[in-house]
Amino acid sequence: MNRLVGKGFKPINSLTKSDGSRWTVKEKLLLGLTPGEYMKVQCRNPFNWILWVIYIIGVPVLVGRFINGLGWATGGSYDYPWGLFLAWGLFTMVPLSASGFMLGTTVELFGRKDFKPIERLGLLNGLLGYLFAVMFLQVDLGQPWRLIYPMFVSLGPAAVLFLVAWHVATYLSVQVAELVPAYSEWMGLPKAKKAIRSMVLGLTVAGIILSTLHQGALGALFTYAPGKVHPLWYSSPFQWFHFLTSAIFAGLSMLIVVSTLSKWFLRWRCDDNFKQNLDKLTVGLGKGCSLALVTYLVIKIIAVAHDNEWEYLFTGWGQYFMFEITAGTIIPLILYTMAVRRDSASIARVAAFIAVFGVALNRINTALIAFNWKLYQEIPPWREVVIVLTVYSTYIVVYRFILARMPILYTWKDRN
Repeated sequence: MNRLVGKGFKPINSLTKSDGSRWTVKEKLLLGLTPGEYMKVQCRNPFNWILWVIYIIGVPVLVGRFINGLGWATGGSYDYPWGLFLAWGLFTMVPLSASGFMLGTTVELFGRKDFKPIERLGLLNGLLGYLFAVMFLQVDLGQPWRLIYPMFVSLGPAAVLFLVAWHVATYLSVQVAELVPAYSEWMGLPKAKKAIRSMVLGLTVAGIILSTLHQGALGALFTYAPGKVHPLWYSSPFQWFHFLTSAIFAGLSMLIVVSTLSKWFLRWRCDDNFKQNLDKLTVGLGKGCSLALVTYLVIKIIAVAHDNEWEYLFTGWGQYFMFEITAGTIIPLILYTMAVRRDSASIARVAAFIAVFGVALNRINTALIAFNWKLYQEIPPWREVVIVLTVYSTYIVVYRFILARMPILYTWKDRN
């Protein structure tokens, strides 16, 4: 598409054509190309061939999981109940999707309209991250048609997981509503956009309450297993706070990563307002990340001191813990600080990629690697890895599909 735009092609960015007629839904889905032209564009993209290979291998394995059961696809057991499906799909994707409530709060509640060019991208990142976290959860639990049972039938209001389930479900509804304006512009439904804009403040406040509570509640889930998680990754008084503070810089860092990838690979869909303001906004996000990283690092040190776990730092687990803290927290903190001082978006982007890696490493360590550290190490079997790749590839496909069509990276025009 970047080549076509360079040759003069103009993708759909308005409700009507130059002659005054309206674009059809088919034309919008095909980006204004003919079916033949659209297929040629898709076939020229080498990334699509990688996706096809993943789907050819992964879809049969995914179907086999539901036919043959969880034990056929994973190495899960009573010792390791949370495998890669939840370590990556839930505990990692949820904090990386925290950009939704933070950007909504920044723009709608605090009035920082200068972040408007990336607000919808932050909301979309939040929506799809939470949606596919639920997908991973369903792959792990099986029987998706029984999703309503723990929420409406077999109630457990005293359970942390019951709290997380309800918060994620209601927050997903809030995020869908917050992206209705983008969909209504794309489909030409001005009344729907006007209705949502009239309640945007209430949606934003609801998003703050729901998201902050369940981010911390994910950490509180590990209080169900005291003594199983290695002491350096577990602190009963601070576990929820670790998850909450890390989610703040995780969500903002993921937004920097996604906006950077969009600028690189979807440049044809980014308008001038997005491209011209992105560097400045990236540095602004980096400032928020640096403050969150400092808070997270201090709380981690306080947790070690509070529980008197210094002796563990001189073991092999302690060295691994220090690697995680150094690579995933201290280095991004230094880079973000440099980016803010030098007003460098490039340094902030490097910091963001490292910070995302650090958060993913921390969540996988907490839920899988450092879990039952006194017994044995759980190595996910190949089928489990393939299923995770397949579901996550679908996440990327849906993400790219929406960015290429709806007014997320560009401003919708009333007429061409």
